Amino acid sequence: MDRIKEKMNSLRLEADEAAAKNEELQAKVKELEQDNLSKEQEITSLKHKNDVLEAENEKLETSIKDFKKAAAEGEQHGTQNETLQRRLQLLEEEAEEADKTLREANEKLRQTDVKAGHFERKVQALEQERDQWEQKYEEMAKKHSTLQKELDDLQQEIGTI
Repeated sequence: MDRIKEKMNSLRLEADEAAAKNEELQAKVKELEQDNLSKEQEITSLKHKNDVLEAENEKLETSIKDFKKAAAEGEQHGTQNETLQRRLQLLEEEAEEADKTLREANEKLRQTDVKAGHFERKVQALEQERDQWEQKYEEMAKKHSTLQKELDDLQQEIGTI
């Protein structure tokens, strides 16, 4: 009788631990899902920034072509040519800076994509672990109810003796 009660208490403790672990894993999954959402929002933001920088880069390259053409046509005008050359140099520097910023944004976007993939895999693994704990918890609950029924039956038999 004492062994059965001891076994029941052991099963209750194990079921409580499984439930606590399940809650802990669910909280962890929720946290990782929030991180994943944050990373996805950051990716969207970086993609938008990337598009804006690419458009700006194209605009600057078009301006450079226009200024080069204007500089070539206006060589007979020395002063005008010098001004255009300076503007051209400034635009080339701006284009280089925009290109550098674009490369940095692309690299950050790539790194964020990698991190998002990592978090997605981690969330999947934790969800799988949570499902295993839930299954174990259900099995323990079934064992507990079976043992409780056996104990009740045994007590009833002892009571009729």
